[in-house]
Amino acid sequence: MSKPILILLDDDESVLKSVRRDIRSQYRQTYRVLATTSAQEALSTLKELKNKNEEVALFLSDQRMPEMLGVEFLHKAKQYYPQAKKVLLTAYSDTQSAIEAINSAKVDYYLLKPWDPPEEKLFPVLDDLLDDWQASYRPTFQGIRIYGHQWSAVSHEIKDFLSGNLIPYRWFDASAKETLLMLTNNQLTEADLPIVLTEAGEVMRQPTTAMIGSNLGMSASAKEALYDVVIIGAGPAGLAAGVYGGSEGLSTLLIEKRAPGGQAGTSSRIENYLGFPKGLSGADLSRRAITQATRFGVEFLSPQEVTNIEILDRYKLITLKDGSKVNAKSIIITTGVDYRKHPAEGMDSFSGAGVYYGAATTEAAACQNQQIVIVGGGNSAGQAAVYLSKFARQVSIVIRKPDLTSSMSQYLIEQLEAIPNIDVRGYTEIVAVKGDEKLDEVQLQDTQTKETEWLASAAVFIFIGAKPMTDWLQLDLIKDPKGFLETGSALTRYQNFNKSWKEDRDPFLLETCIPGIFAAGDVRSGAMNRVASAVGEGSMAIKFVHEYLALG
Repeated sequence: MSKPILILLDDDESVLKSVRRDIRSQYRQTYRVLATTSAQEALSTLKELKNKNEEVALFLSDQRMPEMLGVEFLHKAKQYYPQAKKVLLTAYSDTQSAIEAINSAKVDYYLLKPWDPPEEKLFPVLDDLLDDWQASYRPTFQGIRIYGHQWSAVSHEIKDFLSGNLIPYRWFDASAKETLLMLTNNQLTEADLPIVLTEAGEVMRQPTTAMIGSNLGMSASAKEALYDVVIIGAGPAGLAAGVYGGSEGLSTLLIEKRAPGGQAGTSSRIENYLGFPKGLSGADLSRRAITQATRFGVEFLSPQEVTNIEILDRYKLITLKDGSKVNAKSIIITTGVDYRKHPAEGMDSFSGAGVYYGAATTEAAACQNQQIVIVGGGNSAGQAAVYLSKFARQVSIVIRKPDLTSSMSQYLIEQLEAIPNIDVRGYTEIVAVKGDEKLDEVQLQDTQTKETEWLASAAVFIFIGAKPMTDWLQLDLIKDPKGFLETGSALTRYQNFNKSWKEDRDPFLLETCIPGIFAAGDVRSGAMNRVASAVGEGSMAIKFVHEYLALG
């Protein structure tokens, strides 16, 4: 395939020559660069490129041009390539117009002239925008293909695993002609489903996520014998700890059971995270963090699971699910929380077959023109409702409280109120579900009157409660009554603290009752349950790791 294209537009020939030289020197290995002084010529070129099925990744246009303003050109160019990134090149006097264009013309960024040195003022901006474009860019598909039944729990697990790890795939339902042809060509039957067909053409029958990860080259084995810090869990807290650990020179290992991002990684849109005025998805946040951590030399094991931690003097011996061992001087536990299982009658029978815990982005396509139900009143539920409303005919949010004001951010409540196919059912809970091979109906009950009704629903997405992921721990770490790990000064409230703490100092702020083992993010008692606070705690934990290691 031909390379994607970067289109440059400036009526000043000298400026155009300069920006073309800089951009070609940096990006010619990956992109083709086309430049012109005429907006009309650029628009004519776009028509030809579109007819030839070429792809444009980015437009960079000057603002003040005689034929038309740069904002106007970018607006017209958008109809040909709506996914391409749009950058406005402006003089300082036009800064206000450029800022307004971010909202009015959906411009992604503006750059000021001059941009010297480009290594500081040009390339970092374009790198970020092009990375974003590449993340959503889908050329003629040649990657992983999944064949299976839409309402299969195993199929859902595979899709959810690949989505969580930001690995693109194409889904084929068992009833599709292409699926039947694939089965025939490979002498397979429906009993072999789900089937994963790799890019190399390898057929994997009913594969586990570990098998898929191994085939994709994911690492499940540690490379070193000893690490300064091992981070267990790659949610926002774990990813932040990894970035800071690697950037500060610690030999750092990050272990993740399923996929990076944790619950935040499944969010379709996070709009209140500092520095992202247009918001970003949980998957995008995870991708950026993994890229950062990898650049700093952090080793990443996934999918891999920790089954035990033993204390050997001042060292920690970590046992992995495959039986291998990892030695560490310190540990940060960032395993986060999981959604609580819903107790309604029949709910477990349809897990992965219409009942989903999170997974809104994974199964959204299956909700096309359907009526669906979301259970929960937190931000994750609200974000899922906004996203799923683009697919479903009707989205009903079911909550036990009268409304969302006590549990959801106001900006999300206002978004939900503005979407006509979303309704909020207060004082309501699901008491039963039923269906044939998949979920068909849910029984709702008014918590005040106890009256019930059956509602047709193709899917239920559950976002209730927060159960800490600490059941795997065999160490006698102090937990609060709900199972969250206690840290810092809060430990002194417990009578058994002195049995495990034998140091001549107080525990560090994020340190558990065992010296050198820290907890950060949602798994920690008293955490704020926000992405930003989890990132902050993960970063802080590295500071305390440094202090602990300095004690010798």
